[in-house]
Amino acid sequence: MSKILSLEKRNAVLLRMAELVRQEESILLSANDKDLTSFESGDIAMTDRLKVNKKKVGEMILSLKQLAAQDDPLHVERFQFTHDNGLEISNRTAPFGTIMIIYESRPDVTIEAAGIAFKSGNKILLKGGKESLNSNLVLVNLWHKALEACDCSKEWVTYLNYSREETQRFLENPSQKLDLIVPRGGEKLIAFVKTHAQCPVIVSGRGNNFVYVSHEADLQMALDVIVNAKTTKISACNAVDKVIISRDLPRKMEFLNHLVQTLRKYNVDIITDAKLAGLEGTTKMDNESIWHEEFLDYKIVIGQVPDVDEAIQHINTYGGGHSAAIITVNEEEASVFMQSVDSAAVYHNASTRFTDGGQFGLGGELAISTDKLHQRGPIGLQHLVTNKWYVKGNGQVR
Repeated sequence: MSKILSLEKRNAVLLRMAELVRQEESILLSANDKDLTSFESGDIAMTDRLKVNKKKVGEMILSLKQLAAQDDPLHVERFQFTHDNGLEISNRTAPFGTIMIIYESRPDVTIEAAGIAFKSGNKILLKGGKESLNSNLVLVNLWHKALEACDCSKEWVTYLNYSREETQRFLENPSQKLDLIVPRGGEKLIAFVKTHAQCPVIVSGRGNNFVYVSHEADLQMALDVIVNAKTTKISACNAVDKVIISRDLPRKMEFLNHLVQTLRKYNVDIITDAKLAGLEGTTKMDNESIWHEEFLDYKIVIGQVPDVDEAIQHINTYGGGHSAAIITVNEEEASVFMQSVDSAAVYHNASTRFTDGGQFGLGGELAISTDKLHQRGPIGLQHLVTNKWYVKGNGQVR
């Protein structure tokens, strides 16, 4: 297991896996129906993430094929230096080793995230939630079939069917070498992993994203962006939760009333700060702490600030460090906003819903990191590597 599989082997496994997912689609959908039937929760976001349909199966297959078509992320030379004494020194990409992915609800993580980790030369430990167990076991069985068909050990992909207590014990005292953990889920899961893990953790998935509507905004564009970012997929971490508008926005009340009416058509609950209190169809916030919350629901907060400087300060105080957008025709104002807002992705005149590895041209993503080390934002195949120094000499001593 210590020897890295050749690129040809890794690609062959991915392509075989794509074939198997297509062949076993009905078995997967049946298993997912069992998961959905037994999932007793009013959590809209979790239910949405849990569901696997024909469209999602197609996305899984496409993800595997795209991964197989991508360049090898390993052994890429990042730096080269020849020492005065003749030593040839270079730095090249290398796999982490063993990556554990802990996730809630989303069976597609068993394909996309595991596929990225596998293509980048890592052994994978998967710990899915009990709500998606049937779906996950079908997919892991397909991984094992694909590995065996390509003369690879099944140990490259392992599913840990652990209880919460067993998971905690494993994190605190792993029974095997563990180099990196990626939690994919809500804040409680992330906090649980960070508390107990003994190795590096990539924090992923928390949104609480903002849109700032400048006094120089195109109002129709602002409306379209906000509605798209809020309503198209409320279970996504790139959905918008907070809107702040400039105090000097022209036709401000007309715009706000139109925005509220449009959002209400999608059954979005609208909360306002004290400055916009009394707006028809909205509720005044009763606690400022709501600015910190990620909703993953049909819920939005609308507030008002004097100018772009206050908007930047407000977002940097309350935002999740994921995505933030400004709507303005003023290029200079947009530049200041984008350089100053402390988020993994910053937007000018576009929806935050594009913060996604596939949309950013990465061919899928392992996670969207809100940490600043070692990679921020969508983590694709080319980012899921560490590095190693190679030094070649002919007897040099120091």
